[in-house]
Amino acid sequence: MNSKINIKQLTSLAKEASVVAGKAILEIYNSADFGVEMKGDNSPLTKADQAAHQVIENFLEKTGLPILSEEGKDIPYEVRKVWDYFWMVDPLDGTKEFIKKNGEFTVNIALIHEGQPILGVVYAPVLGWLYWGNKEEGAWKQEGSATAFQLKKRFSSEVKTIVASRSHLSPETQDFIDQYPGVEVISMGSSLKFMLVAEGKAQVYPRFAPTMEWDTAAAHGVILAMNGHMLQWPNNHIINYNKIDLLNPYFITFLLEINLNKKK
Repeated sequence: MNSKINIKQLTSLAKEASVVAGKAILEIYNSADFGVEMKGDNSPLTKADQAAHQVIENFLEKTGLPILSEEGKDIPYEVRKVWDYFWMVDPLDGTKEFIKKNGEFTVNIALIHEGQPILGVVYAPVLGWLYWGNKEEGAWKQEGSATAFQLKKRFSSEVKTIVASRSHLSPETQDFIDQYPGVEVISMGSSLKFMLVAEGKAQVYPRFAPTMEWDTAAAHGVILAMNGHMLQWPNNHIINYNKIDLLNPYFITFLLEINLNKKK
């Protein structure tokens, strides 16, 4: 790894940035005016997205590493392709959940190197849940001011519970679920779906609907810190970041080797 990169220090910085951004988000969450606008792709944007972006940028720009944020400026691939390390940020993942006030939204910060997230931080401000992970320290969760605990692979590989998106339950996803008779299906908003897998509350998360790289990078970093998997579906190729097109392919996420009953 590059001598200028101290993964533990950068993880600590990203954790701090996410918590401070979370405070900025909660100020708006608890106010009467979210300032909702619609972006060009018809997805919502709020004052909270913009406030969190500014907070995170202020923290991360100290590192001198490039920042690619959902709410930042568009950066051409010709510029991005030469980046060795860079931050990938979704300042508020789950804006629809924010607007609904169900608390299931997160701040996502990842550090990408050679197409892979080498650290990930996911923070749910309303719930007070902070997740982080890197290959040196493993994956961890802290709930509020309680002592952090390490997330470990200690669960059955039998598929008993599948986590799926409430708002993006595509026919392909339903077909996947139907291959496991009697399976329980649970859901949470934003990157918290990945964290249900990390905590062993679900064995697999299939996502057969559009996502962007910043939607998944931080949670993917936590999963990789546990030696888990996020693979393209159905070819099982690895997911790469900083592509020309920042749209993710369909994927599945799991920790242990599971019985993937693929329909022919």
